[in-house]
Parts: sequence; structure tokens; C-alpha cells
Amino acid sequence: MYAKVKSTMFIDTLKFELIAGTQASLKAVLKDDKGSVCSTLDTVLLSEQKEFTWRGLNDLPYGVYTLEMLEGDDRLRTRLVKRI
Repeated sequence: MYAKVKSTMFIDTLKFELIAGTQASLKAVLKDDKGSVCSTLDTVLLSEQKEFTWRGLNDLPYGVYTLEMLEGDDRLRTRLVKRI
């Protein structure tokens, strides 16, 4: 994976640390504890970017979520908690 989440807890944004040094796309899906898709992200990252922030998550209810990041056939799942 070329990106990893900086923290497993969030309030209104998710921050990703970018590992790859080349231009790539970032595809991510945020699901609630029942498996319903709450938000999706599909963006192109620039080679000089070291960090990316996914904004607009303030309207999600507090609770446990699963973040799935997709890179080709690879899927990385991370458990996250939205807190106050």
C-alpha cells in the first residue's frame, strides 16, 4: 500500500501518510459497523504529496467504522472510531 491512516480515531477528517513517491490514485470506502457504505473517496495523488486529508466526515454518527483502501486487487481494511 502506498498510503496509511495516521490515526485510528477521527472527528471530522481522516489523514493519510503517503508512502509512494509517484503519482497514484487513492480509492477508499468508509463503512459503518453494519457494512453500509457511508462515504467514498477516489482521488489522484501528486508525487510531491506527503500527506492527504479526507474532509467532510463531520456528519457521520459517532461509532465504529471500517476503512477499506483499494490498490488494484489489494484491499487494506482498518478499523476506525469516530469520537466526539
